[in-house]
Amino acid sequence: MSIKNKNIIVGISGSVAAYKSAEIIRLLIKEKATVIPVMTKNAAEFITPLTIQTLSKNKVYFDMFASNFDWEIEHITIAKKSDLFLIAPATANVIAKIASGIADDSLTTLVLSVKCPIVLCPAMNSEMYKNPITQKNISYLKKIGYYFIGPEKGELACGGDNIGRMSEPQEIISEIKKILK
Repeated sequence: MSIKNKNIIVGISGSVAAYKSAEIIRLLIKEKATVIPVMTKNAAEFITPLTIQTLSKNKVYFDMFASNFDWEIEHITIAKKSDLFLIAPATANVIAKIASGIADDSLTTLVLSVKCPIVLCPAMNSEMYKNPITQKNISYLKKIGYYFIGPEKGELACGGDNIGRMSEPQEIISEIKKILK
């Protein structure tokens, strides 16, 4: 399946795995997709909005209350034209907020606004991933139609070799092509 001319929202939350988001965006642009980046404030602690804006060739949606906006309600406008919403990395916090319907930033507000497939790529410490609350949230989101790619077992930022590592960018691209088919 080609992703050429598809409008793909790439949500980035606050994890050290945010560096992989840059490669995901680069691969999507290479495939001629339009990338609409959305970042949480915590994500900007790991990778700059300028990097994401440069790679995506698009404005980064970051602050819901920015004063330099068009007349349109951005999250509704973006939601209407989206073919897929990818959140990579998806932290335990973001997964919990989505499962609870909390919309307190640009990313989670947009999640509640879209009608396209939503794909989450978990990235977190293995204990956080294995936590019964996280597992309940993931199970619930899968039950209501959310897609998950990963996580994988591998070297984690906190040390050790365990589950919680975000899937590699090329694998994520392959999986979203299948979802869009």
